[in-house]
Amino acid sequence: MRLHLMLLDRDPRVQGLSSRPLELRWRAPEGMRTHVPQVMLRLTDGQGVLADCTAAGELSGRQRSLAAVVGEVCAAVGWRYWVLGPVDPVYRRNVTWLAGYRHPRYRAGQQLAAALRESFASRTPLWEGVRRTGDPTVVLPALFHALWAGQLFADLGPPMHERMPVWAQAA
Repeated sequence: MRLHLMLLDRDPRVQGLSSRPLELRWRAPEGMRTHVPQVMLRLTDGQGVLADCTAAGELSGRQRSLAAVVGEVCAAVGWRYWVLGPVDPVYRRNVTWLAGYRHPRYRAGQQLAAALRESFASRTPLWEGVRRTGDPTVVLPALFHALWAGQLFADLGPPMHERMPVWAQAA
């Protein structure tokens, strides 16, 4: 769940989130059932989303049944329901690394942010753009924060390295 919260924190569609926001109760043939969804999201378009996290690639029969019930409840009140599954391990490591730079203290000032956008105006190898921008001890934290915040972009599927392309505009 922690990983999914981190990924949702980075997702530009997510405006707000809350953990374990409510308890659902319903009668089933086998008796009273309850479920507490793990996360409630508010998307930037105003849409509400309940979500549950799972490490399994496939849901068991009981989990599929539960997901169907929760999905119906969500649809009835105009929300969506997401089951957040496993995350690619390389992507997970890359995003976890960038999350270490999400704090505002790593945010670039206006001059450095403009220099980063200029250095990475087109797809540019990370280290080449850093050297072009300035002192790596100053530029790298700002670059990693910009990658976290979605101000700069890179393919985070393969392992991060000094030659990975980084760019300022969504390509």
